[in-house]
Amino acid sequence: MKHSIKKIFSNLSIFLIFLALFSASEAFLTSQQSTSYDKIDNLKNQKAILSSLIHLSRDDIELALIQFNGKSTQLHTDIEKLKNSYKYNFTEQFIVSNEKEYLSDLEKLDSLTTLFNDKAHEYYSKDEKNNDIKKQELDKIFYSINNQIDSIMIKSLYYDQSKFKFQKIVSYISFIVILLGVIWYRKRLSVIYADIKYLYNVDQKNFTIFSEEVDSIALRMRRKPTTSDNPSMLDPITGLNNLKGMMNSYSEKKGMKEGNFTSVTVIEIDNFSKTNRIYSQEFTQSILKKVAFTISLHEQATDVIARTDYNQFTLIFSRPSKEQSFKDVDIIRQSISELKLKSAQTGPVTVTISGGFVIKPNNVSLEEASREAKKVLAYSKAKWTNKITQIRDIAEDEL
Repeated sequence: MKHSIKKIFSNLSIFLIFLALFSASEAFLTSQQSTSYDKIDNLKNQKAILSSLIHLSRDDIELALIQFNGKSTQLHTDIEKLKNSYKYNFTEQFIVSNEKEYLSDLEKLDSLTTLFNDKAHEYYSKDEKNNDIKKQELDKIFYSINNQIDSIMIKSLYYDQSKFKFQKIVSYISFIVILLGVIWYRKRLSVIYADIKYLYNVDQKNFTIFSEEVDSIALRMRRKPTTSDNPSMLDPITGLNNLKGMMNSYSEKKGMKEGNFTSVTVIEIDNFSKTNRIYSQEFTQSILKKVAFTISLHEQATDVIARTDYNQFTLIFSRPSKEQSFKDVDIIRQSISELKLKSAQTGPVTVTISGGFVIKPNNVSLEEASREAKKVLAYSKAKWTNKITQIRDIAEDEL
């Protein structure tokens, strides 16, 4: 079975798109990881601010209040930044699913920060009554808010661990897909390159062609059968093979497409025989040439086409399926019926053909298959016109 280069490159294109998607997902997960680092930095910064606020000097209360007001505002700003950045932390939202817990922790931190600011504001005032009690309350809320920040940081480690597990799976899958894809397509491209090198020497022996396209090119590049160089094997009017040329061409081409089905079709131009010559010899030959040319338009490298009688042509096709072979013959019939010809004696002329189509088994000779096709043709002429008849058509008609 030959492989299509077009299909291979189409699949390769899809594979590269998947690689781009995998790379994009890796880049996305990496960028999301940076938000976790920013969050930790933010929380560390809050701890540093809290530590500086609790150690402000009371020697200059006015200066202490100025420093306090600036830094306490920064604490709430940092918490807002954490809330806003979470909106874009899709990995935590969809992989960890921690939205409710995380936002609840931030709300608690926000409340503790407000309470800390209140207690610190009471402590850093000109009123020195109960300073020891105020300091104890401030220290208490300081430790609470630090514990809350530590709790958020520890939970962040667990969140990052869950995200890392997911990222690890994506990385492993990416690596496996890329490795298998590289091995697979490297092998495919190597055999395609070997096919292309083969085209430099199509007469090379013991080489198995891998691709359909190169196989078709190679068949066309091979030297045409010698019948074209021998006038005795050609029909002088149409330039096609005659009966002798057909037999010779078939013997040379029959091994080119092993595994395909071989069909033999004998077609005859309707109402066009030696005994029914209603046209001039010149116009008769013009019809034969037009029909021969139309048939040759559909010829493939493995086909053999011949004019085997006055108004008969024999078509030997090699196709992957019986249906395809019959379809190609019927397309020829339709093309011939669409020919536009005009006779000086009768005016416009419509040319139609009848045909007998058979599949030639490997154990049946070409002569025997041709005789069988002629029998089917005779039946077709008696029953129909402008029709390619198969054996099954005869069986259905006789039921």
